[in-house]
Amino acid sequence: MSALARAAIWLHRTLYRLSGGRVGGRRGTVPILLLTTVGRKTGRRRTVPLQYLADGDLLVVVASNGGRDSHPAWLLNLRAEPRVEVRRGRERQTMRAEEATGAERELLWPRMVELWHGYDDHRRRTSRELPLVILRAA
Repeated sequence: MSALARAAIWLHRTLYRLSGGRVGGRRGTVPILLLTTVGRKTGRRRTVPLQYLADGDLLVVVASNGGRDSHPAWLLNLRAEPRVEVRRGRERQTMRAEEATGAERELLWPRMVELWHGYDDHRRRTSRELPLVILRAA
């Protein structure tokens, strides 16, 4: 990840936290959460802002990594340790992450594309399947 991308994520995360999500809590009409994972190599907490879909008690995020051919580090981290912290606005919740598969994935993917059409562009840019991650209350 470039220094510019890291700086943009740091700024987004900082403004979100300071404002309780009033700044950085939406991208147009799409809601944003902060996902905190534990680094699989360092053991340090890592936080990234992600667009999400709320589906009842579940939250769904896409590990698109901008359509790159590699998975985002946060996905690799939660595969190693699925217990994560999610922040929506000022609310924090410990959740458990799991990747959607089969019929569940087939139902969720069109909803994610409806939420933000850019996911379809990301899917076309890469040969990998873009994982859908379901976050459930721990």
